[in-house]
Amino acid sequence: MATTIQISEELQEELNKKKFFDRETYEEVIWDLLEDTMELSEETKRDIKQAEKDFKEGRYKTLEQVEKELGV
Repeated sequence: MATTIQISEELQEELNKKKFFDRETYEEVIWDLLEDTMELSEETKRDIKQAEKDFKEGRYKTLEQVEKELGV
């Protein structure tokens, strides 16, 4: 169910500044802002720990290496 809310012109201006593209809705902007405060899932936490371990153990490629492999 959709609803209407009232916001000040000042808040509207701030939300406009947060848009990634002109046609982005205020709902999308608000969801993006909320996402920054949400807890990471357990799967994401595990993936981050694994990535940190891989990095420490030298299992990564630099941007230059990837570009060379792709011929970019």
